[in-house]
Amino acid sequence: MKNTVYVPVTATPFHRDETYREVLPGNAELAKYVRCFWGSERPYQEQEGGMGTGNSIVIPDTCADIIYEIDHTANTVTGMFCGINDRPFSTGRGRRKGHMVSTFAVRFYGWGAYAFSEDSLKGTMNGFFEVSSRFGWLDGILRQQLFERTSLGERAEAAEALFLGRMPRVRLNGVVNNAIRGITLLSGTLSAGELARECFVSERQLERLFHEYIGITPKKLGNLVRYQMLWNEILRKGGFHMMDAVSRYGYTDQSHLMREFKRYHSMDIHAARRYAYDFHGQ
Repeated sequence: MKNTVYVPVTATPFHRDETYREVLPGNAELAKYVRCFWGSERPYQEQEGGMGTGNSIVIPDTCADIIYEIDHTANTVTGMFCGINDRPFSTGRGRRKGHMVSTFAVRFYGWGAYAFSEDSLKGTMNGFFEVSSRFGWLDGILRQQLFERTSLGERAEAAEALFLGRMPRVRLNGVVNNAIRGITLLSGTLSAGELARECFVSERQLERLFHEYIGITPKKLGNLVRYQMLWNEILRKGGFHMMDAVSRYGYTDQSHLMREFKRYHSMDIHAARRYAYDFHGQ
């Protein structure tokens, strides 16, 4: 299930500061499941109202995240698992001004989290859960290391070692893998029926497997992948041509494209592109 054509991005893909950096997995096998490790470069002092990603829009990026918020002043760690989402929302920090804080997170491809999970991902869409509810094996070790290792690079290295140690026991399903490959290679343009036929299973069986392994239906995931491919194209400097995109991604017409984009992004295309680039230096 090696990914070579699909790279989902956030609403602010160019944003980098002391509160947010990304580190790609160093191991090629792990990179099939983990999009990146992300978080603050080092502990920093929280300012009034929060900083950086704490006040930003989160769009459906077809990913699922394990997120740890560390308060070094209070000596506490809060962890959560965020399932794949199909709607945009705004984030906000609940931290104390003046405290030394940091963040560390693992961003899985939506279909990669199950490989390392101890339970089904059914019912996790748009949800937030204790890390230990599905990743107890990881939480029990990594949580303490977040105090011992304070840089993003050190934390990513520690997490990667734990995932690699778990690799011999990853949970995979050939039908799901083939379906994901079809969705990403064809930019989410296959219907659920076409996808099921390509995988030699019934639509009902494929939907059941997707709920178990990803927490979302094949149709909805296809729509989200199509939206992400569209968003990647909008971000390119070379210009965006609406009618070409309508044809390429199988939208009915321009209105259909714009309506679906706004539903997933909470703003129209021009505002979304401006927001992405304006957020660059924040």
